[in-house]
Amino acid sequence: MTTDRPPQRLSIVIPVYNEKATLEELISRVIAVDTGLEREIICVDDGSADGTRDLYPRIQQRWPDEKIVVHLQDENRGKGAALRKGFELATGDIVLIQDADLEYDPCDYPRLLKPILDGKADVVYGSRFIGAQAHRVMFFWHMMGNRLLTTLSNAMTNLNLTDMETCYKVFRAEVLQSFTLVSDTFTVEPEITARVAKGRWRIYEVGIGYAGRDYDEGKKITWVDGFMALYAIFRFRFFD
Repeated sequence: MTTDRPPQRLSIVIPVYNEKATLEELISRVIAVDTGLEREIICVDDGSADGTRDLYPRIQQRWPDEKIVVHLQDENRGKGAALRKGFELATGDIVLIQDADLEYDPCDYPRLLKPILDGKADVVYGSRFIGAQAHRVMFFWHMMGNRLLTTLSNAMTNLNLTDMETCYKVFRAEVLQSFTLVSDTFTVEPEITARVAKGRWRIYEVGIGYAGRDYDEGKKITWVDGFMALYAIFRFRFFD
């Protein structure tokens, strides 16, 4: 499952939902990172209703030399639906997922890309729980819930990931082309992991920084999403 042709283009897929306060700053941080690869930035707006959609013309005018693709979903369908559309639009040899908030720092891109560029990995996960990168101290029960879901996912996939729910997932394009995602919501995270595991792709983890938000700052994941992820872990192991 390897190729001798070195990757030449990076597709950065950004699912966006109600991120008026952070999107333009996030794009500026993405553009500031030099990965050595030609890039395209794909924003899939998942039905934002807070004025985020008004930002796209300004963003494209601010960086006219960048390829910034914008797709507007006709309604809010969920992160999984936004990612599916973003993957469909991606033309790069490597595809990287970037959330539209400022919890994840694009400065970690070189670290995330290195195992793939070195020919060692097909997929790279950025873990918030390993490495020496700075992390904002946040909620104990969120951490425990994440680790529970990761442990159960590992048991179902026979992997030893430390952070299955991380935003930062990077793929050689061939990996994403090898399966079809069906999740509309945050259950896309365990679904991706299950399908990658079934494909026996080479998976690496690297430590990343993390500046998590609380609910007052716009955090959207709740305990309901945790239960849905738990269901998805078993669904994609036994019934799909």
